[in-house]
Amino acid sequence: MRRIDGKDMEQEEDATGLTVGKQIEMEAENAIKYRTCSWPKTAALLFSEYICLAIMSFPYSYSVLGLVPGLILTVVVAGLVLYTSLVVWEFCLRHPELRDVCDVGEMLFFQQRSAWWFTAVMFILNNTFIQGFHCLVGAKYLNTMTNHSVCTIGFSAIVAVISWICSLPRTFSTLAKVATFSAFFTFISVLLATIFAGIEDHPKGYPKFGEPTVLAVPAAGTTFVAGMNAFMNISYTFIGQITIPSFIAEMKEPKDFPKALWAVTIAEVIVFSLVGAIVYAYTGTNYNTAPAFGSLGNELYLKVSFSFMIPTLIFLGVLYASVSARFIFFRFFKGTRHMSDHTFAGWATWAGILAILWILAFIIAEVIPFFSDLLSLMSSLFDSFFGFIFWGVAYLRMRYADYGPGFYKSRGLKSWFGFIFNIILCLIGLLFLSAGTYASVQSIVDGYHTAGFGGPFSCDTNGL
Repeated sequence: MRRIDGKDMEQEEDATGLTVGKQIEMEAENAIKYRTCSWPKTAALLFSEYICLAIMSFPYSYSVLGLVPGLILTVVVAGLVLYTSLVVWEFCLRHPELRDVCDVGEMLFFQQRSAWWFTAVMFILNNTFIQGFHCLVGAKYLNTMTNHSVCTIGFSAIVAVISWICSLPRTFSTLAKVATFSAFFTFISVLLATIFAGIEDHPKGYPKFGEPTVLAVPAAGTTFVAGMNAFMNISYTFIGQITIPSFIAEMKEPKDFPKALWAVTIAEVIVFSLVGAIVYAYTGTNYNTAPAFGSLGNELYLKVSFSFMIPTLIFLGVLYASVSARFIFFRFFKGTRHMSDHTFAGWATWAGILAILWILAFIIAEVIPFFSDLLSLMSSLFDSFFGFIFWGVAYLRMRYADYGPGFYKSRGLKSWFGFIFNIILCLIGLLFLSAGTYASVQSIVDGYHTAGFGGPFSCDTNGL
């Protein structure tokens, strides 16, 4: 296993002192230590990232795509994300000095500083959009629970402030404790919503559109925009490789990462498929909403199940805010005592960075106030690179480093298959970026025209 920059791993590590073991030794006397995560703690972070509110968009996706294609795509996307996540892990093992996906981007594209800046902009935008998504849904939750007692802008601001406070811990090891709590209550929330959808007599809005209709395949006349948006919703929920380099950079034993990855992938496929299929079976195409809590006709069922989602409404945005703030903070204070000690300047800067990120997230939540469309836009813009293109390129660069210019044929059929498969991964990413972005933007434009929304920062009081 060789570095892709042509340097020998052992010599490079000896020269820089950046092996994992040496990084841990260097932190031994620090007040704030970063290489502290065990694989169970990393698994908790992954569970909190993937077992999230976006699960409740699966019934909507299945209603557009049809149940059979929806389930097939769920398994296929899960497999692709598992594979590319293992590629990320292998890349990080070769380059233990990398701290985040921006460092990875620079290394992948021949140490070009422009690649670092491009990745950094996309990285911050991706994470801030996810924060904005949680401001949006947090406001919807408060509207639902209080019967629309306050302007949505006010509720979004409240969620942003609470999230800012919860973002203040500086290490993933600390956040992992909250992550376990978040993932557990999210699971309870979607389980209750699924049970309630099954036991209530009728979904919300019945009998306005007749009996609930469940389709095995897409309905005749389903548009490309609708189908692509539904597919992007599924993809968004699975794709989270953008945070993996940051998580691995704080693991005590990065070689254990696949244990966490396999655990969360198996859970994802089971939970996403069952929740999506069962809720869709009872709400049908004609009564489906995104998120699916809004399909529950019993107001008590809606409020009870949605309330268990509170930890993830806050924590997942917090996790991405922490990843972004860590990236910016480390660039400001690299090599200084503010990174490793409890200094006023360090903590003030950390809090200030988080405040700016949450203000931007609040603005995004007010500009794009549509749940499924915001999911699709994030998926098309960012998952194209961080879910597919980067890791297809990473595989090709690593195999070139291992086997030379003829790497694609050096091991016979295995090499040819790996080469072609990863070229296809890059092409899938380009499909996301082009067709996916077009479909997402078109759907948002249609939403402004048909949903009766007053415009950005409108004092809308819609809940679920």
